[in-house]
Amino acid sequence: MYFVVTIALLLGLAVVAATGGQLMATGNGAGIGIGVCAEVLVGIALWFVWKTYRFGRDSQRLSRILEAENGLPVDELKRTPGGSIDRDSADEVFAKRKAETEVAPEDWRSWFRLAVAYADARDTPRARKAMERAIRLQREHGAGAAAHSH
Repeated sequence: MYFVVTIALLLGLAVVAATGGQLMATGNGAGIGIGVCAEVLVGIALWFVWKTYRFGRDSQRLSRILEAENGLPVDELKRTPGGSIDRDSADEVFAKRKAETEVAPEDWRSWFRLAVAYADARDTPRARKAMERAIRLQREHGAGAAAHSH
């Protein structure tokens, strides 16, 4: 599904870029200004797509490493009868993951598991930052860096 959405987005950006080029070719001051803005927006969008793709690819890579090590976080969250995550349960798991990360701040595995806990707590910005830290640490120190804490 992500592939289809990405292709559609890239096709849309190609249309915007072509239109921006046509506007710049008019020689009209307003057309040139709008065309330049369109090209800048396309550049920003392409950068964002690349960063998002790279983040997803790197997150999946870490997930595969942890899966091979039997180190993926276990879902220990309690759920409401409707299937939602119980808030107190999410807070307990988060506190546990945060403590693991404080004990081993250079272990990418603990940051990965903390990112999952943030995501479970619906704190997406912090989940992303924790996952970015896990990715950076794993790149710097490799798959075997730091002690395993499961």
